[in-house]
Amino acid sequence: MSLVTLVVDDVARSRAFYVDGLGWTAEFDGGDEVLMFRLGEHLLLSLWNREHAAREIGEVAAGVTAPVTLAHNVATTEEVDRILALARDAGSPLVSEAVARGWGGYSGYFSDPDGFRWEIAVNPTPLGNSLLP
Repeated sequence: MSLVTLVVDDVARSRAFYVDGLGWTAEFDGGDEVLMFRLGEHLLLSLWNREHAAREIGEVAAGVTAPVTLAHNVATTEEVDRILALARDAGSPLVSEAVARGWGGYSGYFSDPDGFRWEIAVNPTPLGNSLLP
C-alpha cells in the first residue's frame, strides 16, 4: 500500500485539526481540494475534499463511522497519553482514554473531524516493535 485516501467534508477543517492541532507537516497542500501527509517512506495519507473526490470515484457516504481504524504505534504509554491529549486539545469530537488491553498493549482512540477513528497504541510484542520508526 502506498496511499490511503480519506474523503473529508472540509479540507480547511482537516488542516486545522491535523496541521495546527496535531502538529503534522503537509507533504502536499492542494488548497481546498487535497492535503497529503507522508506517514512512512513509501506511504502517504491523503485527505480529499468530498466534492472533488466524487468526480473521480463517485459518491461517498457521509455521516457514518467507517468500519476501519487507522493505527499509530508509539514506544511508550506516556506518548499514547500525550497524543490523545493533543487530539482532545485539537478538537477531536471523540477521545477514549487509553487502557491496558488484554493482548498486552496499551491504547486509546480519537476521531478526526470527519469521524475517522485513530488508535494510538503501544504494542510490546516483536510485531508491534517492528512498526516503530
